[in-house]
Amino acid sequence: SAETERESTEKMSGAMDPARAPKRPKRVAVYERIVQAPLSRVWENVYDWEHLPWLHRESFTSIDLEESGPWGWRARVGLPPVESGTSMQIELLVDRAEQRYVTRTVDGPGTGTEIWTRLAEASPTETAVVVEFHVPGLEDPASEAVGAALARLYTRLWDQDESMIQERERRAAGSSPKRPEDFFLGGRAALRAELPKTVEFDGLRVRLEERDGAVRAYSLVCPHWMGPLDVDAEDPGTLVCPWHGYRFNVRTGQSCDGRTFRLRSAPEVVVEAGEVFLRRGQGSDRR
Repeated sequence: SAETERESTEKMSGAMDPARAPKRPKRVAVYERIVQAPLSRVWENVYDWEHLPWLHRESFTSIDLEESGPWGWRARVGLPPVESGTSMQIELLVDRAEQRYVTRTVDGPGTGTEIWTRLAEASPTETAVVVEFHVPGLEDPASEAVGAALARLYTRLWDQDESMIQERERRAAGSSPKRPEDFFLGGRAALRAELPKTVEFDGLRVRLEERDGAVRAYSLVCPHWMGPLDVDAEDPGTLVCPWHGYRFNVRTGQSCDGRTFRLRSAPEVVVEAGEVFLRRGQGSDRR
């Protein structure tokens, strides 16, 4: 809401102004790295609250969004183990003019903790990241141990984020208007012995399997953020995105979660003289 955005902007402005800001918790560590991705993609990731319990499942078990907007977002986040029922409310406030944002723990374990992150373009394909961890109620040597633990945590989180961002960037840049040649899969009998099988064709990750007596193909690229879809081990007829948890029905291509997304059009499986090829269909969606 406009009121929420105004309040959040005032919070951020107050925190940035030493005359207005309350005393900040003790700084326990600083973490720096270069992320091999453009600044615009990194900012896109900052606003992406939805990926936390999927890409970072070792650290978060669930997330319930409360509010979001250009100012950032606020959510209730579940913490492992699931059976503990432990959660915390976090608030991420953005100052795009200064290329920085702060993540605050508002309620739950670590209440009062502030994590300040500054971003800068190191090159057109690289982003410099500087993170300061501020934790209340700590004295040395406890602050050193907590700071080291937070730095290790953020190393893992940024490693995972960087991998996702790079894959998204690679797929976004990989499309080509040139029509590809047919992709030879082999003889029909030999191919069936290899199924199910995954191949790359026309910039698309494709899974092949035998269904209803014929070889079928379907896309393994999530239409949401182009994530790598995985086959659900408990339900082979369902694909799951490990980035955001979106689910799709293999047969229909429709979302299993009631979302408007659907699987991208897969290439055609063509059989000629006992040999099998993939051929880009006329209606293939290459977004």
